[in-house]
Amino acid sequence: MTASPFDHPFLSGLVGDDEIAPYFSAEADLRAMAAFEAALARAEADHAVIPEEAARKIAEACAGFSPDLASLRAATARDGVVVPDLVKQLRAAVGEEAAKSLHLGATSQDVIDTSLMIRLKAIAFLFAGRLSAIVSRLDALDRRFGGNRLMGHTRMQAAIPITVADRLAAWRAPLAIYRDRLTEQNFPVQFGGAAGTLDKLGSRAAAIRASLAQELGLTDIAQWQSARLVIADISGLFASISGSLGKIGQDIALLAQAGDEIEMAGGGTSSAMAHKQNPVAAEVLVSLARFNATALSGIHQSLVHEQERSGAAWTLEWLLLPQMTMGTAASLRLARELTGNIKRLGTG
Repeated sequence: MTASPFDHPFLSGLVGDDEIAPYFSAEADLRAMAAFEAALARAEADHAVIPEEAARKIAEACAGFSPDLASLRAATARDGVVVPDLVKQLRAAVGEEAAKSLHLGATSQDVIDTSLMIRLKAIAFLFAGRLSAIVSRLDALDRRFGGNRLMGHTRMQAAIPITVADRLAAWRAPLAIYRDRLTEQNFPVQFGGAAGTLDKLGSRAAAIRASLAQELGLTDIAQWQSARLVIADISGLFASISGSLGKIGQDIALLAQAGDEIEMAGGGTSSAMAHKQNPVAAEVLVSLARFNATALSGIHQSLVHEQERSGAAWTLEWLLLPQMTMGTAASLRLARELTGNIKRLGTG
């Protein structure tokens, strides 16, 4: 059992996502953390901060590293973060001579935040592809049914007749914007050291950070460990995506309620009323939109990040952002399925 519906044994069939969930696994997180340590060692060797041979040994150890998860769990309960014990285990794997070159100038937050950016960048690419697929399905519906009539509604009351093309245009317009924003979104490296000043690297700090970002395929910006606009921006984009998909779900549910303006395949059954075909996917799109809108307020609370690092605000992000990402993933999956299940829209 699990307290989260996104990986619940059966609720995940409704709101889970098998493609995106692995990016939040311990394995994916640890793999990205190890990638950070290997890339940092290479960057520091390139700038003559550590020996080339030490960087090579660190990269080899990180590539084949298999951590003691039980030890990581116990240490996280004590330390509040996984990195001190992870670095301890990596140093043992690297060997005594190269161990002192591992994690040089970095801190736990650098490793954890950068791991998140590595994984979110890959997820954003997948989300952009899903948005393209939904837009393509809406285009296909427009070609088939765009000239059909719908009753336009304002404030939940019948207003004037419109065309299906009018309604589809309202659904489609924001999705293309979100797709473009996802492809343009910055996913920056976090590298600030103990208090955000990279004090151990002196005059070479900015150059090493730039090399580290290049190694990892991330954007190079000044450290953001206590200024969490990066997290707020990404979370806001996810909430906007699920919100616009929720609008589509709400409209489809209302069309299904009216009965004569839409014909769907793939509705849900009722345990009490065999004649029903419930618009389950449409309803869940509304729920997920409201979930992400609610969670976004918590992300905005984490902008209150006291002084140079906040354990409280940081932990709040861990509780919320993975769930928001999974909610967005489920929204995109359901919207793609739902738009593919429309057999007729409007009346001729």
